[in-house]
Amino acid sequence: MTPGELFLQQILNGLTIGAVYALIALGYTMVYGIIQLINFAHGEVFMLGSYMGLTVFLLAGTIGSGGVGWLLLALCTATVGCSLLGLAVERVAYRPLRQAPKLSVLITAIGVSFFLQNAVMLGYGAQDRYVPALLPAVRWGGGAVTVTPMQGVIFGVSLLLMVGLQGIVYGTRLGRNMRATAQDPLAARLMGISVDQVIAGTFAIGSALAGVGGLLFGVYYSTINFHDGYLVGLKAFTAAVMGGIGNLPGAMLGGLLLGLLEGLGAGYISSQWKNVIAFVVLILVLLLRPHGLLGERLSERA
Repeated sequence: MTPGELFLQQILNGLTIGAVYALIALGYTMVYGIIQLINFAHGEVFMLGSYMGLTVFLLAGTIGSGGVGWLLLALCTATVGCSLLGLAVERVAYRPLRQAPKLSVLITAIGVSFFLQNAVMLGYGAQDRYVPALLPAVRWGGGAVTVTPMQGVIFGVSLLLMVGLQGIVYGTRLGRNMRATAQDPLAARLMGISVDQVIAGTFAIGSALAGVGGLLFGVYYSTINFHDGYLVGLKAFTAAVMGGIGNLPGAMLGGLLLGLLEGLGAGYISSQWKNVIAFVVLILVLLLRPHGLLGERLSERA
């Protein structure tokens, strides 16, 4: 592989995982945009998306033929299951503490995170779990630069969901209510908007995106662990901060850039350094551009 081909391949690999980071980062930035709090249980929602998919594969006997059908079923399961989980987290950990100090809500979210981690560990075991390959092990492309079918699925699904989210936020009544609530919750209530329903809907949509990201992550890497939500969640949070917390395009951009930096770092430095790269980037962004690359949308709030 020539240096140019290696560079292109690392960019492709980085953008693949970056698309997953972007899906998770959107959940962080949506929740922050509405209630100005970081949902620290969001990474575990992502992790449970992986295990929901694994459950579908195990129940199906998971085979070579018909893999696309099982993958679609797993995507639907992760989307619906994690959406319901997000609603439950909002109802149990956030809504009762809506008027409490923010530190109390933060601690509760961390408690939910540990609860979900340990529940999965007890249910599935602490060891890595193998996720079977559902798509043919073929590669497309010319020369040494190739694209796998799973990478194509990740790019396609991520792009579809990102465009769909933009359509929801800027083209539906729910999206209009979300933007109004993010701008001024009290004024939104006075205008007849059910802020509780808006917040619940935001959790549901963000959690659904994280669940899909978790499933794609598990199938792409072939192994999952109950600890995955912690590390990947922190990276996605880094992506959200990098793009500008509360800024949807910023979360997408941050996820793709973080994945790109990881891919190039793994290719030219060492794969063992990719986690270090993510958090060095976070520190640099906080030092040099605290509001992120595209700015924090909520800074306009009075």
